[in-house]
Amino acid sequence: MFDVYLNHRRELLVVRKGTPIHIGTRGKWRKRNKKVVSVSKEIGLAVQRQGYYVRKLTEKKAFRALVKPLSTA
Repeated sequence: MFDVYLNHRRELLVVRKGTPIHIGTRGKWRKRNKKVVSVSKEIGLAVQRQGYYVRKLTEKKAFRALVKPLSTA
């Protein structure tokens, strides 16, 4: 599972669940409340190599395409 954060500049930060936010990241980050079970291969590999993944979101809909929330059904 992953923790997903957003900041005021519409940047996306993804880290493994329970991992603290990387010190080098700038700005205030707000944690998303929805559980994220899986992410794209690109994001998963970046988190595995670097411990985090950061990118700028261009549209509001772009976030939903990147992460798949845990279904409650």
